[in-house]
Amino acid sequence: MNETAKLDDRVRDFCGTNGIPGFLAGVHHAGRQTRISHGIANIATGEPMRADTGFLLGSVTKIMTTTLVMREVERGTVDLDAPVTTYLPEFRLTTPGAAERIRVRHLLNHTSGIDADLFFPDVEGPHALKAYMGRLGRECGALFPAGEFVSYSNGGMIVAGRLLEVVTGLPYDELLNRDILGGAVPHSVAVGHFPGPATGQARPTGMFRLPSTWAPAGGTAIGTIEDLLDFGRVHLGDGMTPSGRRVLSAASVALMRSKSHHMGTPDSSPVGLGWLLRTLGGTTALTMTGASPGGIAVLAVVPEHDLVLAAYGNDPRALDLHEELLLELTGATPPPALTPATFDLQPYAGTFRSDQLRVDVRVVGDELEEHVVYEPSDADQERIFTGFIGGEFAAPPMRYVPVGPDLFAPAGMPLDALPAHCLVSYHGRGDYRCAGGRLTRRAGA
Repeated sequence: MNETAKLDDRVRDFCGTNGIPGFLAGVHHAGRQTRISHGIANIATGEPMRADTGFLLGSVTKIMTTTLVMREVERGTVDLDAPVTTYLPEFRLTTPGAAERIRVRHLLNHTSGIDADLFFPDVEGPHALKAYMGRLGRECGALFPAGEFVSYSNGGMIVAGRLLEVVTGLPYDELLNRDILGGAVPHSVAVGHFPGPATGQARPTGMFRLPSTWAPAGGTAIGTIEDLLDFGRVHLGDGMTPSGRRVLSAASVALMRSKSHHMGTPDSSPVGLGWLLRTLGGTTALTMTGASPGGIAVLAVVPEHDLVLAAYGNDPRALDLHEELLLELTGATPPPALTPATFDLQPYAGTFRSDQLRVDVRVVGDELEEHVVYEPSDADQERIFTGFIGGEFAAPPMRYVPVGPDLFAPAGMPLDALPAHCLVSYHGRGDYRCAGGRLTRRAGA
């Protein structure tokens, strides 16, 4: 059986077992390239998934935003170590002095500390990013001083997008389509789906995409598997597209994939510029996952294996298939088993907050119990966020057991081969809680 047939069978089996309507995947490996399409792009219309079906790229757009900034660095119009206010004098946060300490580099490696992860101003049109900046300065503060920690930052990438608009004189979407996506419009576009609460049967999303204010972080960009493979090959090699057009210098490609910060715990990946850097199969994989309403995309580049994986599923449950394909292609083994630990849990108890989220942590016996509560700042924020996740936010209390210094795993789950995103860690002497690569800060810290 050839590689295309193997991939197709793998996808067909997973989607059939898990009720995922449609899936797209592309693999470039050692000079050979294959693409497969499976299932339905929109169950309401019956439109099939095709190899050239478009889809929302989600946060994979962040790598494209970073690439666009690096192009300006090469041209000398942007300095990575200059304060963001050099280019955006209007950039402000509610935390006094915080914005002025943020450098361009901090926007790209998720160390800016901007506390705006769930901040969704509902503005459309060419002035959306300018409007975002105005509201950011009035409504959002800083989680931590710039450069101190890593916290996955939608806000940082959106500010980077506005910076690009100012230094190039072009709207972000126009710049992205001209320099990265090539301006081609897919003939059809997949629609996201969510599993039904009772049966798990997929239903179409009621929200196709996020507002234009989120464009640089991944709210609006649409591409195809071929687009992602071509873009991945730019970062696989020396900055050239397969057609021979130079996008970046080899030095910029190398800088983006070089480790710039790491939290030091297994629940979060080291970061480069834009990329998350995972160790898989004895080598480094450059990765980014892109969520959209009811959809999930992934782009992974593994230079030492001459490998690019691009995939999209129009149901969030496809994330597990993305992970399985990446592990199989890289020959990665499961992570080592974690070991239960015993230490004083009281220092971790308390209330932790970030933009519109509250996490209440208390000690129950020899475990921590965490309760995550969504606290929308207004009706628009609630409408957009619940549309993005497919319904009301409801997170029951979760119990965690200690498995190492400042590290916790879900109670009752096997400690062997536990996915990193299931872990929770604490930092700064317990003043910060990290889950899913995102920090919350202890109230009063």
